[in-house]
Amino acid sequence: MSTNRREFIKKTAIGTLGASLGPSIHAMSAKSYSRILGANDRLQVAIQGLGRRYGAFLPAIAATENNIDLSYLCDVMRSQREKAAANVASLLPNQPVLENDIRKILDDPEIDAIFMATPDHWHAPGACMAMEAGKHVYLEKPCSHNPKEGELLVDYQKKYNKVVQMGNQQRSAPESREIIHEIHNGIIGEAYKAIAFYVNSRGRVPNQVLQAPPEGLDWELFQGPAPRRAYTAETWDYNWHWYGWDYGTAEMGNNATHELDIARWALQVKYPKRVEVVSGKYHYKDDGWEMYDTMDATFRFAGNKTIQWDGQSRNGYDKYGAGRGTIVFGSEGSVYIDRNGYKLFNLKGELLKEQQSNSTEGGIALGGGGDMSTLHAINFFDAIRGKAALTSPIDEGAISQMLTHYANIASRIDRPFDVDEKDGRIWNRKAMKLWSRKYEPGWEIKPA
Repeated sequence: MSTNRREFIKKTAIGTLGASLGPSIHAMSAKSYSRILGANDRLQVAIQGLGRRYGAFLPAIAATENNIDLSYLCDVMRSQREKAAANVASLLPNQPVLENDIRKILDDPEIDAIFMATPDHWHAPGACMAMEAGKHVYLEKPCSHNPKEGELLVDYQKKYNKVVQMGNQQRSAPESREIIHEIHNGIIGEAYKAIAFYVNSRGRVPNQVLQAPPEGLDWELFQGPAPRRAYTAETWDYNWHWYGWDYGTAEMGNNATHELDIARWALQVKYPKRVEVVSGKYHYKDDGWEMYDTMDATFRFAGNKTIQWDGQSRNGYDKYGAGRGTIVFGSEGSVYIDRNGYKLFNLKGELLKEQQSNSTEGGIALGGGGDMSTLHAINFFDAIRGKAALTSPIDEGAISQMLTHYANIASRIDRPFDVDEKDGRIWNRKAMKLWSRKYEPGWEIKPA
């Protein structure tokens, strides 16, 4: 986007439009002028990562009242780009440009914002590159691959002053926002404990076998910041989650992010004092899944507050009566919260109030999307325009993400550790060796 149009949007956002255009509008391209004339603050956006998640952003982008142009669709797999193009053809008046390399999009001065829905190892490097290029970022979970990247994201946001929304979309759910507000106001007394859980019945994962990359896959760009290795079958399409730590963050980064964020939000805590984990791979022991598939994690905070995580990736026994959710305990009652609403109970366990959501947000099915994602994306647009505060700013989201990193690290070193409550650093040398990761030379995230 041209400097003039950026200034226009900025002045519109703070309510000082008036004569801000002046003669500078004549210096714009005809394309830029046509987008502004009668459209005020039309935003140009791109989506990076066209797998199972990108469709969650389309309703907000396509809604005419949001005044958005989807200018680019980007993915390192040709078939993903082509499928996405066909998908948006009936939704949008314009056809986005298909691009393989996000760096070319970041070089386009017309682009205002990027939706990033890539594999985990790309999230923080891509977001930092985007902020440095002057773009706002909607960053899917996990926002970082490791603790150091969370620190860098916050540093970059402060330096470049860009809007960075983390994609933990339940923060935008009206029912969740309502009951969290009530918890903070004492509806269950003093909230002291939360149990966050996830139950799924994921099956056998193919064992990795060396082979040539699939046709149309840019394996070099897929790896991006990760150390280079030969391609193995089944890696690019979702199973990168379970094939070691170069790309994925296991189920903690993949799903626990959401419920742990709700738990931390409800208890109004920041960094824990101590982290304890019991985890293991208990199912299909000879398959290609290289990480734990079951985890119990306990995070102990100041004020005698506790968050517990109960994760079952491949045992579908539904002990809580739902696939995912968060239970918050207080001195005078408890609350069950999930994507479908909440239930409020007294100390006798009697249901006092139930608020059901009409949301279509996905639960444990691959991909997801729905009303919460739409609201979250709209909030992102409104924040760019200065009309709303972000519901999940990156400095807040990065703290919730730290809980998943702590659990992963404790699992990998197979021991508990203490944490500095002030800055989140771990009091364990072996654990701190996993604070960051190895990068392909030239792809390191430079300090902001």
